[in-house]
Amino acid sequence: MIDVQRLRVLRAVAEHGSFNRAAAVLRLTPSAVSQHVAALERGLGSQVVTRSTRGVILTPAGRIMVGAAESVAAEIEHARQRVAELGTGRVQLTVATFTSGGRLLLPGALTRLTAAHPGTVLHVREYEPEDSLPLVRQGAVDLALAYHFDGPLPGRPGGSTALEWTALMDDPLHVVLPQGHHLAGRETLDLAELAAEPWVLGCLKTEAYLRRYAERAGFTPEVRGTTTDYFFARSLVAARVGVSLIPSIALAPKVPGLCTVPVRPPAPARHIGVAVLGSRRARAEVAALVRALREQAAAGQPSAPAARAVRPGGTGPAGGSHPADPRG
Repeated sequence: MIDVQRLRVLRAVAEHGSFNRAAAVLRLTPSAVSQHVAALERGLGSQVVTRSTRGVILTPAGRIMVGAAESVAAEIEHARQRVAELGTGRVQLTVATFTSGGRLLLPGALTRLTAAHPGTVLHVREYEPEDSLPLVRQGAVDLALAYHFDGPLPGRPGGSTALEWTALMDDPLHVVLPQGHHLAGRETLDLAELAAEPWVLGCLKTEAYLRRYAERAGFTPEVRGTTTDYFFARSLVAARVGVSLIPSIALAPKVPGLCTVPVRPPAPARHIGVAVLGSRRARAEVAALVRALREQAAAGQPSAPAARAVRPGGTGPAGGSHPADPRG
C-alpha cells in the first residue's frame, strides 16, 4: 500500500527541487524527508529521484508518482469541499483568473452561471497562470481562466496530465507608439522595424516573449522600463520613454497621446482559455461555467474560435480581441 504522506513529501520535493527546501515547507527535517522518499522507493521497488549537484531530479517513475500525488491531493480536497457543502446545503465554486481576462469574460459568464444555478456561492481569486494552474491541479480552485504564449501551459516536471484546457480566444499583441512617432501611421509593423527603439513593458512574461521574437527578427531589444501594469507601461510610452508591446484586451482604458499598430503576421499572441481537472469537469456548476465562458468569449468576439478541450501543451485556435483591463 502506498502511503499518502509519502506521496505528499515526494510532491514537495518535486516542487522545490531539494530535500532541504521541501523539509522547510513541510516543517520536517531533511532526514525525515529522505526517509519518506526511501520508504516510498522500497515499497515501489523503483527509484523515484536522483540526486545531483543541481538538486533532486525526478526519474520517470518519480514523475508518474508525482502525477498520482497531485490527483490524490485534488480528490481529497474535493471530498473535503463536498462534505462542507453537506453542512450548508450550498455549492461552493472557486475561480482563479488573471486580471484583464477576468474583467473581459468573467462578469457575463458568472451572471449566466448564477441564473442557471442560483444557489452557487462564488469565490474569485486573482492569480497569474503560473500560480493558478498549480492550484487547479491541487484542487484548491475549481477552474482557472488563464493564458499562455507560444509554448505549453505553465507547469513543472511531474505535473498532472489530468488538467484539461479549453481554448476560448486568442489575444494578439500590438505595438503601442507615442503620437507623432514616424511609424504611427502604418497599418501593420514588423518587429524588425523597431530594432532601434527603446522599449517599455508591462509584464515580465511579455518581456521574455518580446526577446524571443526580437531574436528571430535579428535584434536585441533595449528595455528601458518594466512594470507589472499595462496601463502604467502605456503612460510611459506617452511620455516617450519607449515603445511597448501590449495585449489587445489590455488596451483600455484609453491613454491620450498614443497610437496602436498591429504586428504583421505571424503576430505574437496570448492564447486565453480555461483549465480544469478532468475529474471536476462533470460537476454541473463547473461544466456550466466553462460553457458560459465559451459563450462570453464568442459574444462580441466574431472571430473567436469554437472552443475545444485539449491536453496541456497545445495552443488554442485563432480568436478575436476586446479592450479590457490594463494589467495582465
